[in-house]
Order: sequence, then structure tokens, then C-alpha cells
Amino acid sequence: MNKLLIVIVAVVALACGVFVFKSTSQLAQPEFSLYYQQPRAIKPFSLIDHKGMAFTNNELKGKWSWVFFGYTSCPDVCPTTLQELNFIYDDLKAISNNSQVLLVSVDPMRDTQEKLAQYIAYFNPEFKALRADHGALFPFARNLGLMYAIADDTTQENYLVDHSASIVLVNPEGEIAAIFKPQHELGQVPSIDGSELVSDFEKIVKLSQ
Repeated sequence: MNKLLIVIVAVVALACGVFVFKSTSQLAQPEFSLYYQQPRAIKPFSLIDHKGMAFTNNELKGKWSWVFFGYTSCPDVCPTTLQELNFIYDDLKAISNNSQVLLVSVDPMRDTQEKLAQYIAYFNPEFKALRADHGALFPFARNLGLMYAIADDTTQENYLVDHSASIVLVNPEGEIAAIFKPQHELGQVPSIDGSELVSDFEKIVKLSQ
């Protein structure tokens, strides 16, 4: 009798396991991003936000974070990307209310705390802008899979900074969940389609549950 009971329990457990596996495998997969089924770790870092507060790995915990590298003097990619993120921000929060948008400045020489505060508030008062010197900034960018480089002579007033137009999605565990890369069209500013970002975000959140 005991053997029969053990067999029945084993069969039920196996059936439940198969059901869970099929349910998980049938979830829609992200279509428009580089999605990491095994999220990538973010090494310890230390930045300062536009209010003068420290921003470290701890500030990523418990939230879905959209990380974008740019600078306030950027003539095209940065304002275009931030406008798009502002446009879809309510949609992102409808999927997960614990969402935050983070602009990381790649131009610490010109982007002071005050300048960043004024700039980021123009797009959305809930967005955050972060800064650090290049010694802390470069390894953070490399860890996230993003790169930047000063393109011009910094003694010139209007020098440019080359930087990635991609957006990194960090999960509530503080790990890299996905990277959204911009579309490149001849004669057009590289940009990310907000509707595609929202679509993939909904799928990624479901896959994480």
C-alpha cells in the first residue's frame, strides 16, 4: 500500500513538473531586444544623481531600470531617446509600477549636477540623471555593454561625445535583463521604437515571474 502511494505521488509530481515546464516554455519571447535568459551581473559602482545623492547598486534593487548613456549637449540622439522614453513612460509603469529611467552622463566636465537637474526635468521630473568621473564611468559603461569616447578636442566649447544609443534594461535584482539597440536608417537619427520596447518589456516581466 505504501509503495502504491509513493508511485502515485511521484506520478503527480512528474505531471505537475511537465505542466510547469510547458507553461513556461510557451510564454512569448522578446522579439526586439537582446534578451538574457540568464541575467548578467553588474559589478559594484558608485555614481551621483542630479540631486547630489549617491547612486549605487542598491538603487537598482527592487526596480526595473532603463539605463541610457548620453549628455546634455548632445544634438540629436539624447533628446530623441528621452522624448521617446517620456512618451511611453506611463505604459512602462502600467506593466510594472516600479520602473525608473536613468540618464548616465558621458560628459562629466560640462554636465554639472545643476545642469543635469535642469535638463532631465525638462523631459520628465521622475527621470534621474547620473554622473561620475571617467575613472568610475568607463568601467560601468563597459560592464553594461555600452561604450563612449570623446570625439573632439575638449578645449573647444562645442566638442562632441560619441556614445551608444542603446538602452539597457536592469531587472529588480540589479542585473542586466536585456539590451535594446536603435534602428539605423540612412539620414535619420538612430532611435528605438517605443512600441517595440513596451512590447518586449511586458514579455520580459512575465518571464521573470
